[in-house]
Amino acid sequence: MPTRRATLTSAFAGIALTGALIGASTPASAAAPSDSSPSASASPSTGATKTPAQREAKAVCARAPRVDARITRALARLHGPATERGSIARLQKRVDIAKAAGNTAIETYLNDRLTTRQAMVGTLTTRLSDLKAVETWCSANNQGGGAS
Repeated sequence: MPTRRATLTSAFAGIALTGALIGASTPASAAAPSDSSPSASASPSTGATKTPAQREAKAVCARAPRVDARITRALARLHGPATERGSIARLQKRVDIAKAAGNTAIETYLNDRLTTRQAMVGTLTTRLSDLKAVETWCSANNQGGGAS
């Protein structure tokens, strides 16, 4: 019975939360101007407030350099020497050692990881080129803030 009681309690809490949200949104809609003519709704570009899309674009543009650094760092690690942890060369060396020792189970496991890691290089390279296009757009559009 404790499971049923917990389920009922969470269901009632969800209903109460939904009711509170609906009740809270009603006064905001009642405070809206009653004039529904097209001239009453100002365009977002003329006002000082920004639309959600503009705020998101600005956030993406602000985040782009950090993402670029993270992808570049990951690619450098993957292309690193056999002495660097996380590199493809190091994992290939481990696969070769397992194969030479006759550990087929370990070799298969490491070989699967190697395949995944090699595929990751292509994915990260694609993401890096896409990110360069985003950074180009951001620099042409005032870092996502639009024309100012």
